[in-house]
Amino acid sequence: MGRDRYVDFLRAWAIVMVVLGHWLITALVHGPDGALGAPELLATVPWTQWLTLLFQIMPLFFLAGGHAAAGSWARTRAASGSATGWVGRRAVRLLLPTGLYSGLVLLAVGLCEAVGVDPGTLALVGWAMAMQFWFLPVYLLVSALTPVLHAAHRRWGLTVPVVLGAVAVAADTIVLTVHTPFVGLLNHVLVWGVAYQLGFCWRDGLLTGRRLPAAMAVGGGLVFAALVGLGPFPVSLILVTGQTPSNTDPPSVAMLAWAVAQVGACLLAAPALRRLLEHERVWRVVRPLGGVSMTLYLWHMLPVLIAAAAFYLTGLAPEPALDSASWWALRLPWLLVLGALLTVVVSALRPSEGALVARYERIRPDTGPYRARLLWPGLAVTVLALIRFATRGFAEDGRVPVLAAVGLVLGTALVLLHRAPGGHGSVPRRPAETEGALEEAA
Repeated sequence: MGRDRYVDFLRAWAIVMVVLGHWLITALVHGPDGALGAPELLATVPWTQWLTLLFQIMPLFFLAGGHAAAGSWARTRAASGSATGWVGRRAVRLLLPTGLYSGLVLLAVGLCEAVGVDPGTLALVGWAMAMQFWFLPVYLLVSALTPVLHAAHRRWGLTVPVVLGAVAVAADTIVLTVHTPFVGLLNHVLVWGVAYQLGFCWRDGLLTGRRLPAAMAVGGGLVFAALVGLGPFPVSLILVTGQTPSNTDPPSVAMLAWAVAQVGACLLAAPALRRLLEHERVWRVVRPLGGVSMTLYLWHMLPVLIAAAAFYLTGLAPEPALDSASWWALRLPWLLVLGALLTVVVSALRPSEGALVARYERIRPDTGPYRARLLWPGLAVTVLALIRFATRGFAEDGRVPVLAAVGLVLGTALVLLHRAPGGHGSVPRRPAETEGALEEAA
């Protein structure tokens, strides 16, 4: 009853747009030797980079995440809960489905390697299955920092995202002028942290009215246009191979401007969309997406591999010239096929994820005590392993990345073990509670 439907809508909308965006730009072709290739559409057809202005929606996911996290952490503080317990709870909800996904993908890669699948093909598949992993270490980091960030928010309010943004601008300037790429790594937390912190401000009423959101939308949009039109930044808000500088790797000041504009537009649209979401028919469409958002995000490239094997490797799919009218006309059936396949995948995997969460909650209930000495090292190791997968895929050079796999197993185990084992009186969550726990992973 106390949920903000608009916040749930933003998270669902962000996931849907990410999935559709990845599917839309996926191009498959047969090479001269009969091997299947995946040309990079954004690089091959440069005008498509403008489409990323529609599909780069992750600032709204961090905004909604900050809004939800602020409420959750405030309730925990009011109940005298600990930061270790709260951070650990959110980490577990993220890592259980991620661990299941990674384990199955690594198992498949290992089997393919053992039977002699072409290393180049396997590397491409491993990259496709890990392309969405950039989000996971970033979100784990901002979630772990939530108690500190929220304390700063309670004291300084809107000053915090302004300062974070200023530091991000300084870091990006250093990267561009002094050519020190490692400084830019800070912007993975700073830029997305601005959107996350604005979620705190939104929840506490610091972004009410229309003037401030309108100023954010117009000002952010104008700055983005200037940085692209007059400055050194490309229009693409998704990484394009060989394009320097990039707006996403690391997030640039242009991405920061676009995030501010997007947040402002989102706040301006809130009253109208909230009225729309009051209709139960609309809400019945939106609500289930929140419960499966993590599953959708992790598994949405598997249907691409299934469709590639079923229609492209067999020669059943027509292959008109890239960017031709026929190629774009085939995008609609392509999206429909992938949507149907993903529905089957989610239906098959969702019970396993729910059972995994329920079993963990039964064995190690969320009642304390919590072991900080296990949680924080576990998070550090897990973040490093996820970064390795995000940057190099699940099968670099056609082989299982053993060190990263061991790191993910070790880090996740430490996070899971931060809770004490339950006694005989422990009971599993009810199905509705398990569904809520999985939704909280988003």
